[in-house]
Amino acid sequence: MNPPVLHFNLLLAWLWILLGFLSGSLLGLKFHREEWLGGYASHKRRLYRLGHISFFGLALMNLLFYFTARSFPSSSMAVEVAAWAFILGAISMPLCCLIMAHKPQARALFLVPVLNLLAAGTLTFWEVLKL
Repeated sequence: MNPPVLHFNLLLAWLWILLGFLSGSLLGLKFHREEWLGGYASHKRRLYRLGHISFFGLALMNLLFYFTARSFPSSSMAVEVAAWAFILGAISMPLCCLIMAHKPQARALFLVPVLNLLAAGTLTFWEVLKL
């Protein structure tokens, strides 16, 4: 039996893939401008690129979690917490990248996605070990 939240992981994964395509398209409109967002190596432009690629990476993590959790013989509190932590990590990462691009002093915000994703990965690994 799988928790209902797993469906959100699947929905988020596909939405994040679409947002990755969209954000890449938008970034691609101006990538040819050498000084756009302060130049290729600027802090702001690097964080925009990180936010863009995080859509794809975290979509993949949510998709992998969805299929992994479906193989568990029963649901547990750890699986539900991991599911929500993957969702929160995926939502907060591109938001933190965008905020940090404009407010570098807010770098402590990265603790939100990082801690959620570490917890989600650890809990999932623990559940896989029990198989």
